[in-house]
Formats: sequence, structure tokens, C-alpha cells
Amino acid sequence: MSQHIVGLAQYAKRLAAAYAHGHHAFLDLRRYPLAGAKTINRYTYRIELYGKYPQFKYWLAMPFFAPVPWEVDHFYAQPGMASRNLTLDWFPVGTGPYMLTVNDPNRRMVLVRNPNFHRETYPTRGAPGDAKAGLLKDAGRRLPFIDKVVFSLEKEQIPYWNKFLQGYYDASGIGPDNFDQAIRVGANGSAGLTSAMRKRGIRLQKSIQTSIMYMGFNMLDPVVGGYSQRARDLRQAISIAINYEAYIAIFLNGRGIPAQGPIPPGIFGYVPGSAGIDPYVYDWVDGRAQRKPIAEARRLLAEAGYPDGRDEKTGKPLLLYLDTVATGPSDAARLDWLRAEFRKLDIQLVVRSTDYNRFQDKMRKGHDQIFEWGWNADYPDPENFLFLLYGPNREVGKNGENAANYENPEYDRLFEAMRDMDDTPARQAIIERMVRIAQKDAPWIWGFYPVQYTLYHSWYHNAKVNLMANNTLKYLRIDPVARERARDRWNRPKIWPLGVLAGVFVAGILPVVVGYRRRERRVARPPEREGRP
Repeated sequence: MSQHIVGLAQYAKRLAAAYAHGHHAFLDLRRYPLAGAKTINRYTYRIELYGKYPQFKYWLAMPFFAPVPWEVDHFYAQPGMASRNLTLDWFPVGTGPYMLTVNDPNRRMVLVRNPNFHRETYPTRGAPGDAKAGLLKDAGRRLPFIDKVVFSLEKEQIPYWNKFLQGYYDASGIGPDNFDQAIRVGANGSAGLTSAMRKRGIRLQKSIQTSIMYMGFNMLDPVVGGYSQRARDLRQAISIAINYEAYIAIFLNGRGIPAQGPIPPGIFGYVPGSAGIDPYVYDWVDGRAQRKPIAEARRLLAEAGYPDGRDEKTGKPLLLYLDTVATGPSDAARLDWLRAEFRKLDIQLVVRSTDYNRFQDKMRKGHDQIFEWGWNADYPDPENFLFLLYGPNREVGKNGENAANYENPEYDRLFEAMRDMDDTPARQAIIERMVRIAQKDAPWIWGFYPVQYTLYHSWYHNAKVNLMANNTLKYLRIDPVARERARDRWNRPKIWPLGVLAGVFVAGILPVVVGYRRRERRVARPPEREGRP
């Protein structure tokens, strides 16, 4: 933000000096005005920026931009507060619709309606289709609707899923072990709820996340990095060989979309259809993207100097290294699958699994070769994805988020031109040129955009997926009467098994009792006297 807010860089230095001079006592920010921030009235302030930065409106929606009363800052700055875990992040103070009354992340967190919440009403207008979906039935009503919200930590998937089916949780995701119980995939590949879920009135919402999961090449590496045609051919060959369509089907139950570039659907700049595919990895066949055949990948590998996976100069097999933090038993099958994908090109893949701190250290120093990574959008703008390949933002030497250390002067020039533009056709054209450059250089194996499946019970109203917003809780409404009826219906004790068990017990014990009584009668009978001759 110091690049955008007037005076912020100098302000940070001034505060650091004042803090050190005061021996870490309370730093009253009222005594240190910020040149680029002005108070207009009690509820309004103004921020002055250097030049134009349209994305700033998204930053204002983030938690760290929420105004905090100076009294709160002073209260938590008292000696001994932090040592007793009495801090603002643990006991937040704000003006939102809910108060955090229980904060035990390892067990339970409770939100209670804030009695001092300012008046706010449910929207009277929505996006196309919202009225038909019943999302405007509460239009004009005062928010929030729910008095108390309880978040419980379930450490095991099975009890969590069972409690959802019993009605004790209002919404749920779908784990791999429960996917077939909840979702039925049709012959055409479309996913819908099973009849058992529909009978309970459960609803399904699917949404493409504003995220991308990918494998990256360290562009500083002497084997897979660099910008020669040989290096590009090698990366493109590997990109073709890693079949993410199969990965999504095998490991994600189909919950993903193969990526064609860094920008996911729903973000300005994304291009659907034939115009948006990566032409170096896919062909457009019969109205859909089709991965190029493995023969094309082997041809590129040979042109890169590795026919049949061997260095044409030394005759040695090509050995590549994948750095990952995947160390659990559940990751073994996925890593075996990756090795098999590389073997399609006769490339030997060595997996170097490590802990996250060691992995981060290798990334910062450029000691990685191929790595697994992902990105969740901070705000819905293409800049938040395209900057992941911006040269000055590289990780090695800059400590940025460009983990591949990719630097292309033309890409960087276009990024700087695009960054501060409004969403216009001109910006769209620049973005498409940038994506084409990245597709050709192939610093990433683009991977996939995750698809989120969420289940809601029938009494859970006003649910609309918004993966970027953090304030949707106040719009939700629960019908507690319908929920209680469903719980009662689904959890009635079944006593007939007890009758069956009793019958089995009686049937099993009856022969024993009868045999015992017969033996007792024989023992109690007096012996017969022998007659005289």
C-alpha cells in the first residue's frame, strides 16, 4: 500500500522511530497524522492515492482496512495484556452484525447478534435470476436474521457428515468418502444430487472458485528454466503429458476445470471457448478443448534434446525433481500418479517431500526445480493473478509471489500498462496478449480451477455463493421450526431392533433353560429299590 497511499512509506518510518524512542509504550496515532488520510466526519474518511489504482476499492473491503477506535488500541496496548492473550485479534472490537462471544478455535466459536448494530436492510434488488431463486423474499427486512451462530470443529469426517445428515449442521461440503452418497454423475458428465439427498430436501450449489492450482517450473533452473526454444519445448512437452483431466476425475471426483491460463472464470480477462485455450497444449475439437496427443509431447521432447527421455549429448536419462510439502499417506497415490505421467515421456521424476518451512526456504533461494503451488484471489481483478508472473515480483531476490521467477520484458511492460486500467475492451486485449505470451513460455503447467460443491438443508435460506465476500452471514435466514421437525423425524429412536434382539435372546436361552430343568428333575427323583429274588 505504500506504493499507492500518499505519505504511507514516510509514515511507516516515522512511526517506527517514534515507537523505538518511546521504548514500546502506547503509540497514540492521533498525534501522528497521515498525509494521505483525512477525517471528513464521524463516519467518513478520505484516502488520497498516487495516480490511479482502481483495485483500491477491493482493498477497502479487506479486514485490515476496517477503522478501529483509538480507545481499543489504547486498551490492548496496556502492559501485560498480550502476555495474557488479551489482544485485538483474539477479542475483536467492531461494529458488525455479530459479536464473537466464544473463541476456542480448537473446539467451538460462537457469534451472537450485536444489539448495537447499525440499521441495515436486506437488498431489494439482485442479479438476474435472484428473484426467481427466491433470494429477494426478505427484501427490505432488517439484518441480521439469525440470533446466534455456532461453529464447531469436527476432527473426523464421518461424524461431521453424519451430523449433517441428521440435521445438526445446516450446511456442508462433500468429502471424498461421501461423494457417491451425495452426488450422482449422469451419462453426460453432469453432477446432481442422489435421490436420498433430494428426499431430505437438501440443495446443491456448485461454484468455480477464484483460485488456480498449478505446477510451476523454476525459470532460473538450468534444465527446465530459461527462455530458449529448447527450454520452451521441454516445458510444453511436460505440460501436454500431465493429464489434468484424468487428475480431476481420479482425485477430485470431477470437481475441477482444466486451466488454460492464470485467470479463472468469473474474473475479467478470462476468455472461454476456442479463443481462450492454450494452443500449445490443447486443440479445439468438436466444440471442446482436447489435450494434444502424447506423440506431440514426445516430438517436442526430442526437439528439446531429450529423445526417449535421454540427453542426446550424454545419453543419460532425464531426471527431474518435484519439490512438495505433500508428506501424508493420502498423498502417496497422487504422487505415484505424477511419476507415471512423467514416465509417459520416459522422464524420471524424483519427489522431494519436505516440511513447509524447508520448502519455503528452497523457494526463496531458488533451489527448487518443479513445484506444486496454488493461489486464491485476494480480490476479483485480473491483476491479482497476472502479477504472479510479473518479473519484479519474483520470489528469488525480490521475496514476491512470482514463485516461478518468470521474467519476460514484453509481459512485464504489458502488465504495467494493464494494471491501473478500468475494465475496458482495451484492457481485455492487453490481458489476452499477456496470457498468450505466458502460454508460449509455459512457466506453469496450468493445472486446474477448483469447483466447490456445497450442500444446504431446506430450512437454510438466502444462500448465494460468493467466494470473495466475507459478510454474507448477515443475509442468511434459518427456519428453526422446520429444522426441529426434520431433526425429530430423522432421529426418532427405532425400538423394533430391541424386540428382535429380545426374541433372539429368548430363542437362544430357551433350550438352555429347558435342558437345565430336565436335569434338575432327574437329580431330584428318588432312586428305585432293587427287588428281592
